[in-house]
Amino acid sequence: MDKGLYSLQLPSNENSVAVVENFVDDLVATLNIGDDVYANLMTCLNEAVTNAIFHGNKQNPNKLVYLNLEIINQKRLVFTIADQGEGFNFNNLPDPTAPENLENLSGRGVFIMKQLADQCIFNTKGNEVELHFKF
Repeated sequence: MDKGLYSLQLPSNENSVAVVENFVDDLVATLNIGDDVYANLMTCLNEAVTNAIFHGNKQNPNKLVYLNLEIINQKRLVFTIADQGEGFNFNNLPDPTAPENLENLSGRGVFIMKQLADQCIFNTKGNEVELHFKF
C-alpha cells in the first residue's frame, strides 16, 4: 500500500465489519503503524461501519456502505465512511458520560470516534464521517 486512494463498497450486513477489520490489519502491517494507532483505527472504523450498516442503511441489502482511504505523505490516514441512509443530527446527541446515560447499551459511537481519531468530521446531512489519523 503506497500513498494513494483505496475504496471499498460494502454490503449492509455484519459480515462487512470483518472485511474492514482485515483491511485495517493489512494496512497496519504494510505501513508499520504502532499498536496505539492500530487500536484507535480499529475501534473508530468498527464504530463508523457498524453505524452505517445498522443506523444509516438499516441493514437494507440494496444499500451499500462506502469506505475510502487516502494515505497522505506516509504520515496521515484519512478515512471517509458513507452510507445511503437519511443521515442524522450529530450535533444533538445525548452525552454518553451523563449519569442518566451511563448504563445505556448504545449511544457511545460518535463520542468514541471523536475521542480516538485526530479529527472526526461529519457532512451536513450526517450520513458521512471523515476520520483522520496521524502515525
